[in-house]
Amino acid sequence: MIPPYGYIAVEGLIGAGKTTLAKRLAVEWGAETVLEEFADNPFLPRFYEDPARHAFSLELSFLAQRYHQLKQVGERSLFHPTTVADYSIGKSLVFASVTLVPDEHALFRDLYTIMYGGLPKPELLVYLHLPMGTVRERIRSRGRSYEQQISTEYLEQLQERYLDHLRKLDGVRVLVVDIEGHDLLKDPQAYHRFLEFVGRERLPGHYVERL
Repeated sequence: MIPPYGYIAVEGLIGAGKTTLAKRLAVEWGAETVLEEFADNPFLPRFYEDPARHAFSLELSFLAQRYHQLKQVGERSLFHPTTVADYSIGKSLVFASVTLVPDEHALFRDLYTIMYGGLPKPELLVYLHLPMGTVRERIRSRGRSYEQQISTEYLEQLQERYLDHLRKLDGVRVLVVDIEGHDLLKDPQAYHRFLEFVGRERLPGHYVERL
């Protein structure tokens, strides 16, 4: 069943399964995807080695990249009436609030406001929530060398800022799904429950579901 929303964004911490899930949903619905391109970002490994030195460059590079991708969402093909993204328009703000010092953060927010003001916003924003122990385990199992240096404190800050950001969004449908103990790719029952959550017609607001 195709959901009643034309633009759905899937969010979550590193290792939550956003990209794989977005690809599967796109196949399920015959949808177009918008997937974050981080593999070739030269600033990412440098950031994890020396966050203070490379944070601003990293956040600016992602800001520009996400802008170029998301401005195309409003130009969806008639053959793909649904778009699924593996990140949301506010991701840059969340990460910048953790990684940047106050003066850089203020400048970043100004640039964000100028660039992103006219971009389309998700009709449904889904956040995949996992306990920190599971997040750490998934990062280890992914095997990306530069990610192994990520501290638990940094991840906890991101999770806290994400949830605070989502609670403060106005006029947006936000669905937080607790997926603790479930793998949406390997557990068919959990995946179908997830599809039911996403497929419900909802008014703008903040919703929480548990698999």
